Amino acid sequence: MPILANLSFAPTQPTGWLSYSLNLLKELKYLDIDVLSPRNISGIKCHHSPSDMTTDFGMKGHLKRLLWTQFQLPNIYRQMKSTLLFSPIPEAPLLSSCSYVVTVHDLIPLRFPQWFSLTQRLYCSYYIRAVIQQSKHVICNSMATAEDLSKFLGVCEDKITAIPLAYDVKNFLCLDFATQNYFLYLGRHNPHKNLERLITAFAGLSNCKDYELWLAGPSDRRYTPTLIAQVAQLSITNQVKFLDYIPDSELPKIINQAIALVFPSLWEGFGLPVLEAMACGTPVITSNLSSLPEVAGDAAILINPYNTGEITEAMQAVATDLGLRSRLSSQGLTHSQQFSWEKTGKATAEVLSRYV
Repeated sequence: MPILANLSFAPTQPTGWLSYSLNLLKELKYLDIDVLSPRNISGIKCHHSPSDMTTDFGMKGHLKRLLWTQFQLPNIYRQMKSTLLFSPIPEAPLLSSCSYVVTVHDLIPLRFPQWFSLTQRLYCSYYIRAVIQQSKHVICNSMATAEDLSKFLGVCEDKITAIPLAYDVKNFLCLDFATQNYFLYLGRHNPHKNLERLITAFAGLSNCKDYELWLAGPSDRRYTPTLIAQVAQLSITNQVKFLDYIPDSELPKIINQAIALVFPSLWEGFGLPVLEAMACGTPVITSNLSSLPEVAGDAAILINPYNTGEITEAMQAVATDLGLRSRLSSQGLTHSQQFSWEKTGKATAEVLSRYV
């Protein structure tokens, strides 16, 4: 009897959720899995779901997908004679006969409610809670997220399995490029990413004019204008580059040439940029909170993300101490080898196999 994997959310542009799903499915090929997807996926048996309800379509697509999940997905599950539904995001039909396992990546709207709408908070508090309550098991990507599931939604520990993510070993690797004069941040501009403090910390470098800060990630009309205004106020417009979205194929070169990845997020479900940077041999400065110490281990400089001075001090040290930079590069390369999609797939297959 097949497992039905639901990728109906899958956008055209790569995202963290999609990367997780696709890399994981490649490692689950030896299981009997059918995949619902709005488009074909190379090397994977797919059945098409509607293409107008992916994350490309924003809230309209989300609402349409939720209705489809509740009323159409159970019928597809029965027609395909599936015995288990696997959803790599926390969406599943409620009040149905479907047995399912879901992945929860983070509960950041509940941890930082001040930065999220009432709709988003209610969605997490009620819909995701109901999905988890009716699920057979919950997979998450860090112990930090497992603790949040227990803290905010009351999920029993024995119902949760934390399985770390991994990185694309063919894409993220150490290249023979000379280091350039910029620090790099990868990710969105949401408030919990802590970019205002990062910009302030960069401006605090004693020789700030000698360096640049590159912010690589999609702009957001809610938050990016505030960051641009802050940069102008600090008179560092020539030093701070807003790069917008960077394709995965171009990321390794940008990562490899950076002085360091600076990722001072206030909270992450996993923090994949940290792992990708270490795999490239690029020094990492990141937060001592949430999942980030789990990912970075002792191969990065861990800072208090609320302390701007600590961020500045770490950036100054990596920029000026070549021995420190070399040591962090070597430690990061070694540490990153502990993570692989093969390990992630094997651990996930063990969970799914319990409920088929």
